[in-house]
Amino acid sequence: MSEYELYCFGESGNAYKVALMLELCDADWEPRFVDFFNGETRTDDYRAEVNEMGEVPVLMHAGRKLIQTGVMLEYLATTFGKFGWSNDDERHEILRWMYFDNHKFTSYNATLRFMITFLKSGETPVTEFLRGRAEAAKQIVDKHLGAHDFMALDRLTIADLSLAGYMFYDGELGVDLNDYPNILTWRERISSLPGWKGPYDLMPRQA
Repeated sequence: MSEYELYCFGESGNAYKVALMLELCDADWEPRFVDFFNGETRTDDYRAEVNEMGEVPVLMHAGRKLIQTGVMLEYLATTFGKFGWSNDDERHEILRWMYFDNHKFTSYNATLRFMITFLKSGETPVTEFLRGRAEAAKQIVDKHLGAHDFMALDRLTIADLSLAGYMFYDGELGVDLNDYPNILTWRERISSLPGWKGPYDLMPRQA
């Protein structure tokens, strides 16, 4: 059995953030496929035994059960001493962008992707609203990356891994990333790191 077990599925950008962190840290880990699209996370057993919130990912390590992606990234940064902070100011800057990601970036981009790609909703008033919010958030990130190589510090941190998670699902986002050249350059910078792999290379997919 591997040291780390990640409950995940390939289509989950939030799970990918943690899977990529584990891979870049050269951790001894394995994916545990969750049958999300057939309702596994909504079962009583899953909520009782794995995650009462009915979500993915979940990280198991050394008798610990870690829930919520940001918690896992912070835990791994501390455990491995990589992609984290060296003082309180750096930690605050990393967390600033991770909170922005949770509330404004991944939240809208992931929901838009789910509706367009998996629910096949077509364009609706809801997707128009989500698209506007997602594009506004990407504009903020793209402008920031026009003056910085990475999001929070002058090096890769868990803030980058958090924000970039959904940006590696080419053709699934429902938006054209060519409109955001600095995000594309940043994405290339991340994918050139030793050990980088895409989401469907790290986790089993279903859809």
